[in-house]
Amino acid sequence: MSRDMEAQARPHWLKTVVVRQDVILLLLFCIMIAAFSAANPRFFSIRAMANVLQDFSPVVLMAIGQTFVIASRGIDLSVGSVLGLAGVSMALVIRAANEGGVDPWLAITLGMAAAIGVGVVVGLINGLLITYCRLVPFVATLATMGAAAGMSLVLTGGTQIAGAPKEVILLGNATYLGALTVPVIAVFVIIVLSWAFLSRARFGRWTYAIGSNPFAARGAGISVDRHLIKIYLISGILAALAGAFVYFRLGSGSPLSGRGGELNAIAATVIGGVSLQGGTGKLSGVVVGALITTAVLSGLILIGVQPNWQQIVVAALIALAVGVQGLGARGGR
Repeated sequence: MSRDMEAQARPHWLKTVVVRQDVILLLLFCIMIAAFSAANPRFFSIRAMANVLQDFSPVVLMAIGQTFVIASRGIDLSVGSVLGLAGVSMALVIRAANEGGVDPWLAITLGMAAAIGVGVVVGLINGLLITYCRLVPFVATLATMGAAAGMSLVLTGGTQIAGAPKEVILLGNATYLGALTVPVIAVFVIIVLSWAFLSRARFGRWTYAIGSNPFAARGAGISVDRHLIKIYLISGILAALAGAFVYFRLGSGSPLSGRGGELNAIAATVIGGVSLQGGTGKLSGVVVGALITTAVLSGLILIGVQPNWQQIVVAALIALAVGVQGLGARGGR
């Protein structure tokens, strides 16, 4: 059978799943909410939805950064460790400023600067290791993942850093319209800006071009190395913001708060339709993928599934999403 005849023989629904994956994911999300609500009516309550949105915020921030990275044919395994280190650094700075009598809002500003600084440093190191040291992204970000996780333990001695002023708790937990907090509102603003940056700006076009064919991108005059450094900076900063928002919610910084975060971020990105081969993917699908990942974990807890099974379910979702992408790609040829 010729290649053209083989392509025609493949089911067309596979290609449709990939092309309209964001719409299909949204329908799946609605079905999943209905199923979890039927199993436990508390899942559909305003309080449960507020918790889902708060859990969703750090996941989607890391997933947005992962979208830029994966679309450029890379991977960032350090985002979970950056989340933890940023939260710990913020907690230490705010506690020191609070004990020194500094105005609470100034202390929060200094803590935010420390958290973002962590993201900038790790993101820059990732970018330089990949572009100038020519390490593959998996190895480079695996190294920084371990270094950031170790630094969190060194700074804290393996314990939580408390001592947050009441303004931190208020900022992270005061709700509006029943379910929205200031960090959640900020996350939605970041989603809109990231969508415009990736879908409407030259930066996004260059990102997809590099992911599709880095050699052709160089030939077209794109400074691939400089662009990749910017991409890993974005990923690091967004992961650091995720750590800051987790700190606002909990009022403490834990070196373990980002453990497994990279898996959830990659799951949301891949479930959302971003190909691990680079060059494709839409942020709308990633946002819904992050909602699905978060809702699945929250729903499993509410229906009494043991926490140890959660990462297994997330891994299965990744495998399923990648499998559908592969089938769709073959069906579209």
